[in-house]
Amino acid sequence: MNDIKTLGELKQSGYQSRSIKEELRQNLIQKLQAKEKVFEGILGFDDTVLPDIERAILSRHNILLLGLRGQAKTRIARLLVNLLDEWMPIVGGSDLHDDPLNPISRQARAMIAEHGDQTPVEWIHREERYVEKLATPDVSVADLIGDVDPIKAASLKLAYSDERVIHFGLVPRSHRSIFVINELPDLQPRIQVSLFNILQEGDIQIRGFKLRLPLDIQFVFTANPEDYTNRGSIITPLKDRIESQILTHYPKTIEIARQITKQEAELTDTQREAIEVPDLLEILLEQVAFEARDSEYIDEKSGVSARLTISGYENLVSTVERRMLVNSETSAKARITDFWGVVPAITGKVELVYEGEQEGPYGVAVNLIGKAIKKSFLAHFPNPDKLKKGRESDPYGTIRAWFSGGNEVELLNDCSEKDFRKALDGVAGLRKLVESHLKVSGDDAYPFMELVLHGLAEFNIVNKDVMESAFSFRDILANMLDDDLFDDDYDN
Repeated sequence: MNDIKTLGELKQSGYQSRSIKEELRQNLIQKLQAKEKVFEGILGFDDTVLPDIERAILSRHNILLLGLRGQAKTRIARLLVNLLDEWMPIVGGSDLHDDPLNPISRQARAMIAEHGDQTPVEWIHREERYVEKLATPDVSVADLIGDVDPIKAASLKLAYSDERVIHFGLVPRSHRSIFVINELPDLQPRIQVSLFNILQEGDIQIRGFKLRLPLDIQFVFTANPEDYTNRGSIITPLKDRIESQILTHYPKTIEIARQITKQEAELTDTQREAIEVPDLLEILLEQVAFEARDSEYIDEKSGVSARLTISGYENLVSTVERRMLVNSETSAKARITDFWGVVPAITGKVELVYEGEQEGPYGVAVNLIGKAIKKSFLAHFPNPDKLKKGRESDPYGTIRAWFSGGNEVELLNDCSEKDFRKALDGVAGLRKLVESHLKVSGDDAYPFMELVLHGLAEFNIVNKDVMESAFSFRDILANMLDDDLFDDDYDN
């Protein structure tokens, strides 16, 4: 079809024009009937968000995607392009992508009047039919709708009353396209008003011109919930004109969150081949985000983006890679101690409330990791607090006795795999605990052995000292005695 070059050839081909909303609708119907995946790469929305979007398209609605940051709103909007026809004919050289069979601009109508069936026809790919604008307070009506262009008036020697002096904005130039406005509440109210006509009547008004352009546009807006932002709001009359409002959400399960993180994390081939991240640590990383969304230190209205775990995963792998290079190793496995390298990915991704500000970004990040470790520990081992009440025998008895004997273990951030395993193997009863409770053995036991140490520290069974380049575990009572000795020395 896209080898057609003139209006006459297009008419002879039997081509029929259809609106963009009808085009999206018919192509969606075909995909649904063929059982094809419509939104490739969007995870966790199969039973919630995506069916709502499909219903909106079938209803030929404009769409508002409402949700907190990092919920794939823009990604979904961009994937709508795949529901457009691959190629679309336009009047050659027209500014507004005029339909050769139904032109709307004066320029295109004049060309057809002059050339008739010899009017040139061009074809544009569906990727060219997507326009995206980030709403900012400085966006003007001229940017979106258009304005008089004095330079054009002077160069063409036209009066300002001639509509040919108009410079069209992004909206008219999106004719027969998908137009996305991100962060709609950031658009000033008076600018939002300029969208009323196009959404309700399908036309625009520019200055004082008696101009009616029956534009054909699929609008998609994205926004944070109004109550969650101090930057602005969507004015009620505009929201009333957007037919479908769809609420997005964060992943509801750890497993879906893991899939998203691994899909989106950008790793090199070398990193993927040489570095292993155990399932335990992948789950632990996602748990950090889940804990952050429930944390008293973090503003729940701001949200915790999926980018936290994506950046965290990349940092975790890079931390392992650096350690591998320092020790001249060819492969390496991630450890819980490597999470010290994840902290920078957390501190920049959360908005703290007053209590969090008092704690400090680093303190909040460490607190979140500690809570995630505690939950992961309880998912695999008995609760030490219940054991203290005598409800069951103490599986940690041998480990407690080992630390009570004055022993301690130090896990250096950059220690080799050999030294790391030697340190863990040196803790009496540690491997036996893991193997008896989890039925794992050999190399697979080491991540869980490390988890036990960090978990017991979270329950104050052993003391964990966090130093610049190491984690040191020792008996908590011995640590208290050391503090008392220090105080006595200081008093003397």
